[in-house]
Amino acid sequence: MSASTAGIELRLQSRRVASAVELLSSMRFAIALLTVISIASVVGTVLKQHEPINNYVNQFGPFWSEVFGALDLYSVYSAWWFLLILAFLVVSTTLCIVRNTPKILTDLRQYKEHVREQSLQAFHHKADATLAEAPRAAAERIGQGLLARGWKVRLQSRETPSGTGWMVAAKTGAANKIGYLAAHAAIVIICIGGLFDGDLMVRAQLWFGGKEAFQGGGLIADVPAKHRLSDANPTFRGNLLVTEGTRAGVAVLPQPEGVILQELPFDVELKKFIVEYYDTGMPRLFASEIVIHDRYTGEARPARVEVNHPVEHRGIQIYQSSFDDGGSLVKLRAVPMGASVKPFEVQGRIGEATALTNGDERLRLEFTGLRVINVENFGGTAAAGVDVRKVDLRQAIESRLGSGHKTVTERVLRNVGPSITYKLRDEAGQAREFHNYMLPIDLDGQRVILLGVRDTPQEPFRYLRVPVDENDGLDGFARLRAALADPAMRQMAVRRYVALAAPDQPPAVVQALAGSAQRAIDLFAGEDPEIERLPHNGVPRLGGLQALSAFMEVNVPEAERERAGEVLLRILNGTLFELYQLSRQQAGLPPAQRGDATAAFMTQAVLSLSDAFFYPAPLTFQLKDFEHVQASVFQVARAPGKTIVYLGCLLLIIGVFAMLYVRERRLWVWLAPAGDGARATMALSSNRKLLDNDREFDGLRGLLHPPASKGST
Repeated sequence: MSASTAGIELRLQSRRVASAVELLSSMRFAIALLTVISIASVVGTVLKQHEPINNYVNQFGPFWSEVFGALDLYSVYSAWWFLLILAFLVVSTTLCIVRNTPKILTDLRQYKEHVREQSLQAFHHKADATLAEAPRAAAERIGQGLLARGWKVRLQSRETPSGTGWMVAAKTGAANKIGYLAAHAAIVIICIGGLFDGDLMVRAQLWFGGKEAFQGGGLIADVPAKHRLSDANPTFRGNLLVTEGTRAGVAVLPQPEGVILQELPFDVELKKFIVEYYDTGMPRLFASEIVIHDRYTGEARPARVEVNHPVEHRGIQIYQSSFDDGGSLVKLRAVPMGASVKPFEVQGRIGEATALTNGDERLRLEFTGLRVINVENFGGTAAAGVDVRKVDLRQAIESRLGSGHKTVTERVLRNVGPSITYKLRDEAGQAREFHNYMLPIDLDGQRVILLGVRDTPQEPFRYLRVPVDENDGLDGFARLRAALADPAMRQMAVRRYVALAAPDQPPAVVQALAGSAQRAIDLFAGEDPEIERLPHNGVPRLGGLQALSAFMEVNVPEAERERAGEVLLRILNGTLFELYQLSRQQAGLPPAQRGDATAAFMTQAVLSLSDAFFYPAPLTFQLKDFEHVQASVFQVARAPGKTIVYLGCLLLIIGVFAMLYVRERRLWVWLAPAGDGARATMALSSNRKLLDNDREFDGLRGLLHPPASKGST
């Protein structure tokens, strides 16, 4: 080989190395971009997108909610940095395809038959042999053998000083390079399809089309045109809520700044919403019987939408997304929880609100939810809830107001009936959410009504257990609570208790017992004159059993507290029972009979009265009656990019399979004339170093030796 030829070979090799390094660097950069996009997609999947900012403040706090908002994590898929990375990935991958496709296509057409004999000696898989055949005959025989094995073959003759030599150039596994093109093209196609089906088109209309997000409230019909998108919008995805017996044709598209209304070319009328349950309480079927009213043709098309079975009309898919209350009419009974008011009834619809006032204080009652079915787990604290919204009553009671019901038995599922959810909002705009069950529930052998409360939507409900009277109502507890707040009633209860407990005792004993009973019930009612001097331990208002505990902590030596506590509780229970009898007498009811039922009621009532000091409302509302109205939530989507994404996924599967499982191999056999025969040099090249290459080359080496020849290797 001459010096000039060696220089040319060196330059070609340098170019190949530089090209390989450049390709490797671009692949690493593309992988880094894909990693960032993947992480952002995970964030967008885990974190609910386009929620009201108050939800994020409640969830993460003021500082982190502001940080996440600055990073656009609440709208990841429309964030400028996400779109920039996606666009850069598309452009860079496209340029990579454009740059490498001509080279790959050229390489697919080439057999590289011009390789030199000296170059074949540099390959790892090589073999030499002496053949008795002429070079041309040997080349034709070897070529036929390769064709029979699925190789593509080209023969080339060369003139040498010794005569005419023949080069057999063969190749197979060209699909590996096709896989490279398919995989890279798939990335571009999937990204384009994702961009097209995302909210990029909606954002573009907000940026350049004069549209604005709507931030107010009111009726959909009153929203101006600048907050609406035409039904010709090529791509969108929004929610459509339809109440039973009504129709709607405007979808809501959530945006970080508010909402955009999307006009549909049809109206959806909900005839009936169907929900079916398994015996365990898990929902088995969500379905909606609808009628699609086309706005252009007037056609009325009945259809049934189920989960995973959407309906398509005019290129728009209608999915069964969820269900909601459609404005059920509810009747509530207000029961006082310490306020000096009489019970009263209030009526309203879910989603509406009404004002309450006692002259000095104003509250706003907001009807937020009605659940007709609540299947709860009563068998253990570790099991998950099985009602539609995954509420586990046992787990919720773990953070209740008062003593909870704990058990380690297996899961027991039971429908506990309807419940009402509402909010009480004060004049400052602060609101607490309440969740009250309509029917009594058997817990620990006692029938109680659960009254739930939480300060923020992220907290679980804390439940106050209130015992029911002989009529399964809260009237007995409410009367006892009102009597406890009346000083005259407490004094009368003390006198009755002392008269029954010490009928024949000396006046000094009677007076001491009366003083202890009066002090006990006043402390329990939170009305003792010295209660402000007792340690509150962070409690705003001291009362109930906590007040008795604080009193003994200050006035009774530690060694005597246990015995003194037992005496004080015995006196308190007796006085409260007489107070309960007085409350019944004042209501015109017969005295309660002493027995297990009355004892169980009083035991739970003492605990509930004590826990009621932590109940943050002057009254509670019990569901008395309702007229249930269902509403179905549909997701409507026009997604023309779906087909593009499917095509990209198919190409990605083909490309990855081809790159991973198809080996590109090239084979050269140089047949130089040598006397009456030929001298053969064989070399194999593969894009992967595998043991299969060794086995394959051992088989190909057999082509050098025909059955009648005796070549040496």
